Amino acid sequence: MNATHDPQRQSWVASANRPGGAFPIQNLPFGVFQWATHPAIGVAIGDQILDLRGCCHAGLLATLPAEIGEACAAATLNPLMAGGPEYWSPLRARLSDLLRADHPRAPDHQRSVAPHLCAMADATMLKPASIGNYTDFYASIDHATNVGRLFRPENPLLPNYKYVPIGYHGRSSSILVSGAAVKRPAGQILPAGGAPPHFAPTQALDYEIEAGFFIGPGNNLGEAIAIDRAPSHLFGVCLLNDWTARDIQAWEYQPLGPFLSKSFATTISPWIVTMEALAPFRTPALTRPPQDPPPLPYLDSEQDRHQGGIDLILEVYLRSARMRATGCDAVRLSRANLRDLYWTVAQLLTHHASNGCNLQPGDLLGSGTVSGPMEENRGCLLELTRRGVDPITLPTGEQRGFLADGDQVTFRGYCERAGFVSIGLGECSGTIAESHLTW
Repeated sequence: MNATHDPQRQSWVASANRPGGAFPIQNLPFGVFQWATHPAIGVAIGDQILDLRGCCHAGLLATLPAEIGEACAAATLNPLMAGGPEYWSPLRARLSDLLRADHPRAPDHQRSVAPHLCAMADATMLKPASIGNYTDFYASIDHATNVGRLFRPENPLLPNYKYVPIGYHGRSSSILVSGAAVKRPAGQILPAGGAPPHFAPTQALDYEIEAGFFIGPGNNLGEAIAIDRAPSHLFGVCLLNDWTARDIQAWEYQPLGPFLSKSFATTISPWIVTMEALAPFRTPALTRPPQDPPPLPYLDSEQDRHQGGIDLILEVYLRSARMRATGCDAVRLSRANLRDLYWTVAQLLTHHASNGCNLQPGDLLGSGTVSGPMEENRGCLLELTRRGVDPITLPTGEQRGFLADGDQVTFRGYCERAGFVSIGLGECSGTIAESHLTW
């Protein structure tokens, strides 16, 4: 940790100092926004966005190496991600200095920086990076166990789970930014009773709350990334909703795993909280029970055991169309914590590259559904409603086994720890639209 994490530091941007806000000066997450006529990289500070391209043109980043300024003037975060910690840390320190209220030159900074601030309400958020590749993992043992019990009550976990991080390659072209509508997909569905499959809109649409991790520099094809080097290849984290059509998934997933049941949409939050901002909230990795096998040597290190976890609270909220029409607030369905993952993000990254697979700047890794040991920690409707058998009841009296058209699902994420300023990831939201697919 360093001075950017100082809990006493405040910003001259007044909204950044409000208790409980997601974006205090200790956070400074990155995103890409549309303001005026062009996309630009922005940094969230309170309810404002700092335009880094404008700061570059005004010479406010001139104390940094020229290549950092060039990356900040780009239209996506990929060049900045590619630069690694040598870009990220000096830039974060400079932005914190420009925005802090107690800097000796704070009045000058305010006059110089203020013209490059944009109200979040006036901006349109875009995808933060050009995402070439997207891989989704299955890192929560509680989620894997809960789902396994639904299908294999006597043997919920498959033999490989505690040895190898399980993942699949997703579809990057259908990644959406928070706020975009999610159209109900269609696919082959196998009815009960032995009838042949038919093609129809899914009747078992689900959300999955996850954390998404963006890759920094990456590795060359044929090279691996040692686990103690993994942190230097992780740029930051966002919220991720891995929308899933459970009835389509049940018919198609054997033997090669998910396909059309997930490729129709994945929603991410627009702000990427850097791993450096998360430093005060790092925790030891989950302690494995004594009877579990230890990780294989390439997935084990003292550093990761001591700091591999992240104390990040993840919440799911649902608001139906009827709830919105009658003024009902969204209802919280679950609350889990990323620190409960069986596999750390460093282990996921290292395993991904262990066969020589080349990870690239802007690639996205999903944690898999984040669940915990209690019922209130279950991160999807499949778990919460036990495949729709035990539906939840909303304040309007509506029941949900799975999602209905018009339902709005919102994820929130935040970190809290005594002695530090809490930070947030913002929101990841999507509303289900009816299917308009024709054949």
